[in-house]
Amino acid sequence: MICIDFFTSDDGTMQRADRPAPRPDRGPKPLAECGSFASLAKKAGELDALDRALRQTLPTPLREQVRFAHLRNGRLVFLASSPAWAARLRLMQTQILATARAIGTSASSVTVKVAPLRPAPTEPNRSKPLSPAAAVHLKAAAASITDPELRGLFLELASIAETAGFPVAKD
Repeated sequence: MICIDFFTSDDGTMQRADRPAPRPDRGPKPLAECGSFASLAKKAGELDALDRALRQTLPTPLREQVRFAHLRNGRLVFLASSPAWAARLRLMQTQILATARAIGTSASSVTVKVAPLRPAPTEPNRSKPLSPAAAVHLKAAAASITDPELRGLFLELASIAETAGFPVAKD
């Protein structure tokens, strides 16, 4: 199937551009076509085991910079964090295919795509404890507040400085 697009050229005339139609097998599938959750979990587990088995044979620095993505039509697809790591993995293609065949996977080729690895989740910054001076000011502010609930919140905040190891002068 061919899709026909029209565009305006530099001289202002309409031009016709034929292009192939989008393939219907691309993109997200409806949930009903994906199978049961159990079958998806089983396939994910199998792919994870294959990832561990294939990457285990790689040298340590390379192993940390690539990850196995998929097995489709006899093609092992890996993701590398940079073009340099992708080139190194391509050099290991024969070894990867031999390992895949040894563990019973029918693979005939290796494809490597460059996709930066996700950054490791970071711990949220721990806030610094309140200083004794901040606690004194919070207590002074609490003394001038008439709303008992708000006054209690200010005093609770001031008490954090006391529990953080700072001695606070009592009024």
